[in-house]
This record gives sequence, structure tokens and C-alpha cells, in this order.
Amino acid sequence: MPGIPLGVLDLVPIPSGSTAAKALRASIDLARQAEEFGYARYWFAEHHLNPGVAGASPAVVLALTAAATSTIRLGSGAVQLGHRTALSTVEEFGLVDALHPGRLDLGLGRSGGRPPGPPDGAAPAEPAAAGHRTGNGLLIPPGFSFASLAGHPRVALAQRLLLLPGARPQDYDEQVGDVLALLRGEYRSPDGIEAHAVPGEGADVQVWILGSSAGQSAETAGRNGLRFTANYHVAPAGVLEAAEAYRAAFKPSDELERPYVSVSADVVVAGDDASARELAAGYAPWVHGIRTAAGAVPYPTPAEARALTADWTGADHALVADRLDTRFVGSPGTVADQLGILQEATGADELLITTITHGHADRVRSYRLLAEEWHRRSA
Repeated sequence: MPGIPLGVLDLVPIPSGSTAAKALRASIDLARQAEEFGYARYWFAEHHLNPGVAGASPAVVLALTAAATSTIRLGSGAVQLGHRTALSTVEEFGLVDALHPGRLDLGLGRSGGRPPGPPDGAAPAEPAAAGHRTGNGLLIPPGFSFASLAGHPRVALAQRLLLLPGARPQDYDEQVGDVLALLRGEYRSPDGIEAHAVPGEGADVQVWILGSSAGQSAETAGRNGLRFTANYHVAPAGVLEAAEAYRAAFKPSDELERPYVSVSADVVVAGDDASARELAAGYAPWVHGIRTAAGAVPYPTPAEARALTADWTGADHALVADRLDTRFVGSPGTVADQLGILQEATGADELLITTITHGHADRVRSYRLLAEEWHRRSA
């Protein structure tokens, strides 16, 4: 564990009773303080049609955040390539890099205009029959498949609104190749015509791939010699297979000689375990909204969360159980111990922390307490 950096993954959550504007200001403030606490990087996720999330455009939010910080790396976790082109992505990050060179991480994901589930032509993954623990105690829960949401009207609506009429997402592996070629100034069309992204070409940007399973994302990252993030906080059942598939596919590149993995985790830290559990109470209805395709609700207070879940059925609880069971919630010592287990089980080179609480001060304090404990252990 010594020397393992911590980063931040921020969804820009909107607390109940608040606004998107206040949520954005809070996230920018948190990034500034995370820099002071010693976090290595600060990423923004991309989500659409979620009432409780303001992070619809990572490039825009990180551009605003870059002006409020000076040393922490900023990036996307991840840009959803399913509804974007390689050129638009490279140019957006090139614009920010032009004014804040050498600080950007371009994290790429498959989702967006693509339906939930495996890539076209791939067999759907079979959910694990039961959860288990690794030899060192990390919980690997039963799998959850988003394929059940593929025909949901709200998912279809999101795809229709994200994509131009008649447009189809480009093959992901090909799309990542185009991003890399544009960044390097090596892009050629099939008939040999050059294209140069200005700004963007030659930008000092680290490219990452984010993935939740041993599928196309992990293999694309490995074959291209890129950094990879395995999403324990989104799909904990697949984290070990995702990291293993990436390492198995890895080929050294000019940028990276050996595989490099970060692993994400949901975390809430407070002065003691009971206080942390109270702060984390809003997470169940938040995840429930996402997994029913209704969208993440404005993040509730603990009291609001208890009211929202009071009439839940067994099926409602089962829908979110894997996400709740794999959070790390407690005192600084408790959470640091759990993160150490996650790092050991996955062999992670970095850990990426997502913390959501209703109160901004509680979220800042959670990150501060964790950083202090982590640095103490690493000293």
C-alpha cells in the first residue's frame, strides 16, 4: 500500500433542495481542496438525464476547474464515446490543454449512444450465481446485468437525444484508434487524406480507458498500451476479470512499458463508523434511480432516504445490494483498511475515490480524513 496514489471521481451530485449551479460550485471547491489534501487527480464523470447529477460534460467542468487549481491532474471518468466522434473529443481536450498544458487525463468509455450490455456480436455475460470473497477478504458480489434496461423507454429516449437521427456509434476499438492518431498527428483516412486536430494534436494528455468487465474496453486498453481503470464502484462483480483481461492483453507502448491499473471505489468517511453510515444513507435511493432507468435522484438527506426506502420490496433492496455491500463506509482507519484490501486483491497502482453526501462540508471532510489517514500510513 505505501506509495499508492489516491484520486477523486466526481459525479457532480445535486443534493435535494439544491441546484445544478450550487453543485458545480461545490465540486470546483472540492477539487481545489483535494489538491491541497494531496490527491493525485480529479476526474469528472459524464451522465445524462439524471435529476441528481450536474456532470453532463466532463470537458466543460474540468475547464472551469482548471482555473481554480494549479497542480492536480484533471480529467474525464469517462467521456462517453458512444455518442461522440474522435475529432470532437480530441479538439475539446486540446482546447483545455492549450491553456493548462500537461495536466489532463482523457478517460474514454464505451457508453452513451450504445445500448446497455455487451458489444454487438458478443455473448452476454452470465451473472455470478453467488458472491464470494477473495483470499484477502474483498467482497465480489453477484453480477448485475444492465441488459434488462436495453428496451426501457427512458434508455431509448436517451439514445435518441444523444445521437443525430440515423447515426450509429463507431466501433469502439476503431474510435479509440482514431483518438490516438489525432493526438499524435498521424491520422489518415482510408483513402489516405490527412487530418490534423488543432487544437488537440500534440496535446500532452494521458489517455485512459475505463471498463467494468473483461470485454472490449479492457482489451482495447491493453492492446494500445494505455492506462486502465477497473470500475469496482459501478460493477464490483467484474473488477478482477476486467483487470486481468487488461493485463493479459497489454502490449508496451511509447507511453507505458507495463500495465497500469486504477480501481474505483465508493467511500464515505467520518469521525466514527456510525456517523459515516448515517452520512451514507442516501446512497440506496440514488443507485435505485439509476438502475430503474429513472435517473439518479437529487441526493437525499438521511431522513429523506429512510422515507424513500420505507416501502421498498425485497426486489428493490436486491436491485441495489451489490453496490451497497461494496461501499467502504466508516472511520478513517476502517476505510483505509478496506481500501488496502481492494488494492491488494486487484494489484491496483492507484485508487479512485467517489464520495457523495448530502452536505458539501461532510463530503470535503470525508476526503480530508481519508487523505490524512492514507498519507500517515504511507509515511
